Amino acid sequence: MSTAKPQPEGRAAYKAFRTIGTRWMDNDAYGHVNNVVYYSWFDTVVNAHLIEQGALDIHRGETIGLVIETQCNYFAPVAFPQVVEGGLRVAHIGSSSVRYEVGLFLAGEPLTVAKGHFVHVYVDRDTRRPTALPRRLREVLDALR
Repeated sequence: MSTAKPQPEGRAAYKAFRTIGTRWMDNDAYGHVNNVVYYSWFDTVVNAHLIEQGALDIHRGETIGLVIETQCNYFAPVAFPQVVEGGLRVAHIGSSSVRYEVGLFLAGEPLTVAKGHFVHVYVDRDTRRPTALPRRLREVLDALR
């Protein structure tokens, strides 16, 4: 395990981007976006990309992704009404699992205000047993490496 302190990254480290508007309710009592909202943004960046690319059918698909691990590092605060841009890349593809990495940027800014990852294990919708990644999903994931 690396002991190096996590550092912000630039936009070039990410392959796809999604714009997300903050909401009034995202701010907490301390006047900035609460940490739990960041994980929601990670989900939005990844799943919206997969759905738009035809790699994930959340209603009828036989294969679904279950999150088994998450992590986030914070570098600067975000507050409503700022706009966030989520950068996406894939760090690892296994036979049934994927590690997504997401960098969050304030609109137009060059460095991440937060970055993190989560791991999906893809399973059969009915049995909840791990299953091989479908062909289209693997194609979309490969493009994010």
